[in-house]
Amino acid sequence: MKQKYVVLLDNETGKLAIQEYAELDKEMLSLLCEETYDAAAIKAAMDKDRNALIQALRTHNMYPPGTYTERIADAIVEMFQPGANSSAELFFEERELFDPVVAAVVDEPDDDEDEDAGIEVDDLLDDDIDDDFEDKGIIKDLKNSIKISDEDPGIDDA
Repeated sequence: MKQKYVVLLDNETGKLAIQEYAELDKEMLSLLCEETYDAAAIKAAMDKDRNALIQALRTHNMYPPGTYTERIADAIVEMFQPGANSSAELFFEERELFDPVVAAVVDEPDDDEDEDAGIEVDDLLDDDIDDDFEDKGIIKDLKNSIKISDEDPGIDDA
């Protein structure tokens, strides 16, 4: 799923807004959430440390994954620099969250080292299966936990 975050800093009103969009339809981003922050509070959290900034950005309504939040925090830090842009658009793909799966290397045994090379698949199957479950009472003692209502017509009643 594709996602986009738009970060807008309005210096006149002292507000910072983050809008979260997601691709719900093919090639069409829909607004999921918009969160508005006090720019002074965000600046104070940013001055404290990066972790405080990230915690200030996360709310009950907006809680992006860690890698997304890191990039959003970087954009916000840059926006508070003198002469910087007052808006930023960040695009994410859900695939970025997952590390590429590393294929396991399987060491194939050499033909002369293969101990099972002469064994056929049919020889691996055991014909001596203990299938006398009914004689032991295992299946007979099973209790049916589903009760059929007297009011519901059965197959024979209909």
